[in-house]
Amino acid sequence: METLESIKWLKERSLYDLSSKVALSLKKIFTPCLAVKDEKVLIVGDIGYENRNVAAVLSGAYYLAAEQLKLDAKLILQDVKSRGDASDENVVKNLAELKQGNIIILNMSDKLGNIQQLGKSFRRWVAKKSHRFISAMSLGDLATSNIDLILKAIDVNYKPLQTQHEELRQRLEKAKEVHITTPAGTDLYYNKSGIKAIAADGNYTMPGTGGNLPAGEIYSPPNGKKIEGKAVIDGSSRTHEHTILIRKPIELTIKDGEIAEIRGHDEAKQLENTLKWAASVAKNPGNVRRICELGIGLNPKASIIGAMIVDDKTLGTAHIGIGSNYWFGGNIYAIIHLDQVFKNPTIYLDGELLKI
Repeated sequence: METLESIKWLKERSLYDLSSKVALSLKKIFTPCLAVKDEKVLIVGDIGYENRNVAAVLSGAYYLAAEQLKLDAKLILQDVKSRGDASDENVVKNLAELKQGNIIILNMSDKLGNIQQLGKSFRRWVAKKSHRFISAMSLGDLATSNIDLILKAIDVNYKPLQTQHEELRQRLEKAKEVHITTPAGTDLYYNKSGIKAIAADGNYTMPGTGGNLPAGEIYSPPNGKKIEGKAVIDGSSRTHEHTILIRKPIELTIKDGEIAEIRGHDEAKQLENTLKWAASVAKNPGNVRRICELGIGLNPKASIIGAMIVDDKTLGTAHIGIGSNYWFGGNIYAIIHLDQVFKNPTIYLDGELLKI
């Protein structure tokens, strides 16, 4: 559905007024996050599920905010896409028709879908075309009525946040070894010697760049398989289908950079079942249990809500990723990337306490 049909769809489901209200909060992000001028703005979302239409409402809101700013914007809503699905033809067509150096905003209940002839990687295509983008994926676990939890995490003062991110990113990048403990029992050594660190700070103003909104984390791939110890997941856990709010912690035993054992209750079983599923369908089944990322949440307005796009940005948390990291500087190719969030980390970089 393109713009007029998408707006009609929102109105028919009594979602338009909510989009209009949300738009007031989103107008302010176009300058600090995207340095918008007179570019075209293509907004792509999906229709979501019953009572879980956050992706549609956010997309409508971004469109209305862009309209109020007198930008050249277009809105497209497609059906929900999951792993292996192709994006709708009109999505691919509109992406292909964008000339160099424009802006794309994605809000998805699950995934964007395969962009077909444009290439296997959306990020690589964006870089090639010098576009800029912001994205929020896996929104389908969140009830429409809880959209304020995402807006709160987006509505931050970006300049000081970006300054803090860069300072901490440099410290993480220089570190060779990271040691993390938590009150719940995490005791993990993570070697990142020689590996770059990345800041997801909401600054996507340079051509070819993009990332998450809400923003608020620094993260890094590991140096090979040099990860040892235990991670106790007591915040939230991403499986291939959902983000799970943890009631009974998941205990991961990690040896040589891989998950050797998963212990716990129902949450642990769901994660184990996801890894078994991934191994059964993957071209590289040996990679699905690899630890691929260490991230540190820095967003003071984020909280653990059961949507990983917000959970892993929450100040006072850290997370590890399981699976793929090739798209942010690593060398692991896997069918999954699953963040696992734990609370109240104490973090040492080369033996020195990281104060946040």
